[in-house]
Amino acid sequence: MPGLIGKKIGMTSVFSADGKNVPCTVVEVGPCVVTQIKTVEKDGYDALQLGFEDKKEKHTNQAEMGHFKKAGVTPKRHLAEFNGFAQEYNLGDQITVDLFTEKDFVDVVGTSKGKGFQGVVKRHGFGGVQQSTHGQHNRLRAPGSIGACSYPAKVFKGMRMAGRLGGDSVTVQNLQVLKVIPENNLLVIKGSLPGAKGSIVIVNK
Repeated sequence: MPGLIGKKIGMTSVFSADGKNVPCTVVEVGPCVVTQIKTVEKDGYDALQLGFEDKKEKHTNQAEMGHFKKAGVTPKRHLAEFNGFAQEYNLGDQITVDLFTEKDFVDVVGTSKGKGFQGVVKRHGFGGVQQSTHGQHNRLRAPGSIGACSYPAKVFKGMRMAGRLGGDSVTVQNLQVLKVIPENNLLVIKGSLPGAKGSIVIVNK
């Protein structure tokens, strides 16, 4: 599906026509540059590779430099592939936030905030022990039993336990575009998006 690479700016809220306060996220989307055109004959599928945000040449290896020079563009920090564009594009063409219009619905892909090693109450929503009387010691947030008694005498694969939380790729679907601000390359999208401020997101139409 067609889309662009963007950067999450932060959250705010706007008032709707009926006076409701609607939470929304501001995303700087594009401009993205076409760095590669993939075709069925050469690559087995149709797609456009887009680049977002310039980076210095000294931070770019030789293979990447050759790739960008072939496209006739400056080195880019982030690359992603999209397909399904209605318009034909050439190498070096810019695609701006004008791809989107108000009332469009989009899917946003981002990396969720990393929260480190967490227990089962925070990671999986376990209730914990509610009652702290009758000799309850220090196991209010413990997971409890994790295996069978005698047979099969093992812990099953996929058991919900403590571990690293966050830092995963998360897709939020069917978010409405409330406003497009083309002069600043901004989209105002209803609701929240995964990731911290300044993180990279992919907005699919």
